[in-house]
Amino acid sequence: MTALATSRGEEREERDGPWRPAAGQVCAVLGVALLVALTASVCLGSTRVPPGEVWSAVVRGVSGQDAAPGTQDLIVWRLRVPRALLAAVVGAGLGLVGTAAQALVRNPLADPYLLGISSGASLGAVAALVLGLGAGGALGLGLSAAAFAGALASFALVWAVARRGGGFRPLRLVLAGVGIGQFLSGFTHYLVLQAGDEQQTHSALFWLMGSLGGAQWATLALPSAAVVLGALALQAKARALNALLMGDETAAALGVDVARLRRVLFVVTSLLTGVLVSVSGAIGFVGLMVPHACRMVVGGDHRRLLPVAGLFGAVLLVVVDLVARTALTDQELPVGVVTSLIGAPALLYLLDRRLEREH
Repeated sequence: MTALATSRGEEREERDGPWRPAAGQVCAVLGVALLVALTASVCLGSTRVPPGEVWSAVVRGVSGQDAAPGTQDLIVWRLRVPRALLAAVVGAGLGLVGTAAQALVRNPLADPYLLGISSGASLGAVAALVLGLGAGGALGLGLSAAAFAGALASFALVWAVARRGGGFRPLRLVLAGVGIGQFLSGFTHYLVLQAGDEQQTHSALFWLMGSLGGAQWATLALPSAAVVLGALALQAKARALNALLMGDETAAALGVDVARLRRVLFVVTSLLTGVLVSVSGAIGFVGLMVPHACRMVVGGDHRRLLPVAGLFGAVLLVVVDLVARTALTDQELPVGVVTSLIGAPALLYLLDRRLEREH
């Protein structure tokens, strides 16, 4: 009965609200944009490769054929394709995590950074690097496990602080996340400075600003699996997320087990953040900006918002990584620097639009 009421309420909201493009159409457009962005990312760089040769190399790589003599298959298949795919996977994951985090705390300004999750994941990963625990085999499970443990521990601490005195206040959770996240970030930088190897220090600092330069085929399996499973888990909870936005009491009246839902979101966001940070470092603004932009197009219904946010996040980070690689001729920019330069003005614009609608 409650599920039927929820479904009818959502259908009524879609019918009476402002016109929105169909989610399938938006996903189709984003899918084409992602294909174009991936192709451009592989084509462009210090050595430019024509699109036809790129796709020929991809076909040969997928089919297991040897590299053709005189071609640039090694550059395309071994270096650029894994990096472009990793950018898409990480971008999709950050879009999903940001959407889930904002629903979890009912605050459009929430993201893994504001909640302290990314800071905890970064601390765990840097500790593993400095202490020499990051060698976890082909999948990098040592680094991923350390990042996940840090993300889980930091979010648990934030959650405990926010719930002191009983009850749940989204604003208190955000403030606790900001404070604890800053403390963990300071400790992370202290660990980096204590590293004995200067090259290791430089690499850790570059990684903390976000980098996809270490992408390999072997490193794609774990984040890809985590993003797919996370997306399925969140999509299965889409109706419950819609109810949660209306408040705990309303969600409970509609038959949602609020405490259990928050535990699921807690684990999924921590797991995804930990895995993503372990392969890409700390990349800001994507998880904050993507849900805002997608809501402007498809609305706040998580049944439509989640797949769109995942695809848009993938497109965005592939383009950002391309800019980071090609903006300067003599060096590569950290991905986090580019997302900050793009994300800060875009977020201010989105907030200004929101304020205009509210007034």
